[in-house]
Amino acid sequence: MKTRQEIKREYKERKKPAGVFQVKNTRNGKMFLGSSLNLEGALNRHLFELRMGSHRVAALQKDWNEYGPDAFVFEILEEVKVKDDADFDVKDELTLLEQIWLEALQPIGEKGYNPDAKIRQA
Repeated sequence: MKTRQEIKREYKERKKPAGVFQVKNTRNGKMFLGSSLNLEGALNRHLFELRMGSHRVAALQKDWNEYGPDAFVFEILEEVKVKDDADFDVKDELTLLEQIWLEALQPIGEKGYNPDAKIRQA
């Protein structure tokens, strides 16, 4: 049986997927688009902030409060496919995915909650 310390170390060493995600309001169709080098962490942070009533995007928090958690879906839209290539850069690949999804979904203005095209989370 593994010790708690071994389990924690394995978790920290685990490769975390990078990619693009959305938080979508199923009632009005508006979405928040984001990207991260750690998808799981970013999605967990957004869910936590919304539950705590402290999300940085006021319009998203307002709708969360109004419609409730059941009106929202958290989806990973695309993960960066890591290539076995010396020149491969996860950040560059993520930037490309961000541009593709921003253009496809246009989550700024009436269609979404994003204040601008800067969607990368830490």
